[in-house]
Parts: sequence; C-alpha cells; structure tokens
Amino acid sequence: MKPAYRYDLHLPPDYDPGRRYPAIFTLHGKGSNERNMYGLVEPLDSPCIIIGIRGNLPLGAGYQFYELKSLGKPIRELFDTAVRQLEQFIAYATETYAIDPQQRYLLGFSQGAILSMSLALTMGQDQIRGIVALNGYVPEFVKTEYTLQPVAQMPVFISHGEYDSVFPVRIGHETAAYWQTATSACTFKLYPTDHGVSPDNQRDFLSWLKQAFTSHPQGGDTI
Repeated sequence: MKPAYRYDLHLPPDYDPGRRYPAIFTLHGKGSNERNMYGLVEPLDSPCIIIGIRGNLPLGAGYQFYELKSLGKPIRELFDTAVRQLEQFIAYATETYAIDPQQRYLLGFSQGAILSMSLALTMGQDQIRGIVALNGYVPEFVKTEYTLQPVAQMPVFISHGEYDSVFPVRIGHETAAYWQTATSACTFKLYPTDHGVSPDNQRDFLSWLKQAFTSHPQGGDTI
C-alpha cells in the first residue's frame, strides 16, 4: 500500500522492531508542514515513535489537508477524503512500524487539531488512545452527520489562545464543552496567546503525554 501522504519519521534511539511502542501522529496547520510540528514534540524524552504527516495539497510555501469555502467552512468533499485517507495512513503506519495499536495518539494544531478531533470521533477509543488538539474545533457536520464511535474513556487535551484572532476564544470554550460531555477525561487550558503555541502550552501538553504513556505502559512483547 502506498500512503496518500508524505511523512517525517522519528524512531526511538534504541528502536527494536520486535517491541511495540506508543506512537504520536502530528497534523500541522494550514500552510505549515510536518517539520514544524516535530519541533513541538521533540523534547519528549519518552520512547515513542513520532510520525509527522504532511498535507497533500500545496499552499504557498507549505501544505494543507483540505481547502476551505471560507474560514471555518471546509470544502466537504476534500474534508471527507482527508479523514478517510488519514484513517488509512494510520493503519498503514501501524502495519509498517512497531506501533502499539492501543497507544496511538494524535496531536494537531489548527487545521490539524480539527482533523485530530474528527478522527478521534470517527475511529473511537478502541483505535485512538488520546489526542492533543491545539486551537481547533469540531465541525458541526462531523458531530451530526458522521458515524461516531465511543470516546467516553478517551483522554483529551484541548487548548486555545485567549486572543486567538483566527478562531476566537469562544470557539475554544465551545469545543471544550463538547468534549467535556463526550469523555470523562478532558483537560482544557487557555493561554494568553494569539493563534499559536506558547512555551507554557507546549510544556503542559508534553507533561500530559508523558503521564498518558505512564498510565498505559508500553508493551514489551515480541512480534
């Protein structure tokens, strides 16, 4: 199977294909790229596989996963295709590398956060262990028209900038409220920033990920 996306792969220094590792799939924002996302998770010292997925649609000097009709309104056909292809990519990566299918995490910013939350809802807690969603939202059509899977036990970290000029902070509160009713393990934090990720935000979600790894120890079984 040839994946629909190019990607940036980072394996643990002592990578052993006979073990199973937690995996973090990163999804960048509109006009950015997978290498920018790696900078956010690079300080994570836990042994895990990090896969930065690059959007397959060029946009300026960067990329995107789907195009928009207008701000906050994805072109539905492109969005649906992105969700389907990302589900297939996660399956491809799990088969190709020593990934524990019970420890797959999604981390996204902006457009990547929108897709991370959408994938969490369509794949469910049996396939996605947890997500970090930075400055995003869940499209209304995902909530009402997609087939959603159980997420009641899925750990979720949601953050938003108090002065976000792209998605106003009201959207952050609405997103948090949605997830707080969907799962018993939702963390929501606001930061005094615009549409970006502050050092405090990075520190907090890295700490959250480390704790998530600890609460679900990695397997040491051989293949």
